[in-house]
Amino acid sequence: MNITIKHMRGFLAVAQTRSFAEASELIHLSQPALSITIKNLEESIGGQLFIRTTRSLALTPEGRTFLPVAKRLLADWDSAFNDLNNLFLLNRGNLTVAAMPSFASTVLPTHLNTFHQLHPSINIKVHDVIAEDAVALVRSGKVELAISFDPGESEDLLFEPLFTDNFVAALPKQHPLLNQSEITWQAFEKLPFITLQRPSNIRNLIDNALLEQDIVLNIEFETNQLATIGQMVATGLGVSAMPSLSIEQLRSMDVECRRLVSPVVSRRVGIITKHRSQLSTPTAKFKQLVQQSYLAD
Repeated sequence: MNITIKHMRGFLAVAQTRSFAEASELIHLSQPALSITIKNLEESIGGQLFIRTTRSLALTPEGRTFLPVAKRLLADWDSAFNDLNNLFLLNRGNLTVAAMPSFASTVLPTHLNTFHQLHPSINIKVHDVIAEDAVALVRSGKVELAISFDPGESEDLLFEPLFTDNFVAALPKQHPLLNQSEITWQAFEKLPFITLQRPSNIRNLIDNALLEQDIVLNIEFETNQLATIGQMVATGLGVSAMPSLSIEQLRSMDVECRRLVSPVVSRRVGIITKHRSQLSTPTAKFKQLVQQSYLAD
């Protein structure tokens, strides 16, 4: 049975107007073409839907039974395509992104605000998680896009860099090293150092960079969150090295920052998506917005 939307619209127009002439004008189809459409529909279903006389046109009992079904089917059809059109026009839909806390709490809100002003009907959800979990959410398909540090070589992920983030020294107020405009890693060797626990990618990055320079830190405190490190530095428990993305947040905690050199430790921050994936329209638009903001810089 090969019933098309053209058959359904033709049937409904004739049933409502009780006239092939009026129905053909209503759906912009010639009378002969409409007659053939109804004939083909009746042949496909195996019986008549209309009783035709020289003076009148009426529905058969089967036609009367089918009429409310046809109305509902056409309404569902139109609604489905209107919904689909709204998704492409960003009149409705969802945007779900993951971002590491140092980005989510500083830069991300500005990007989200710009996107929301352009597309206020899109619902937005943010997963504020550590860098490793942000990558895992993309890999598992729970989010389409994450903003985090470069996860390294990966066959299933695509990393598109936005900028390079240099690590800075984080020190409590009144610390003696604050009289220097830049601080070397060697200056931290004998100070109590606060860092992330392994297997954090940030911890691994620092460990590997310092191993090459034969620098051994005096690690006294370890934790799982950069924000916790900031609070620990603020209370005077020790010093630390933090991504420069965290500078604004650190200052709000009364933590001072300085350039950290010899060596300069840095890591690329960018957009992570599934390799060769087709992003939804809201996600693709958000990705484009973020990338353009850094191209403008």
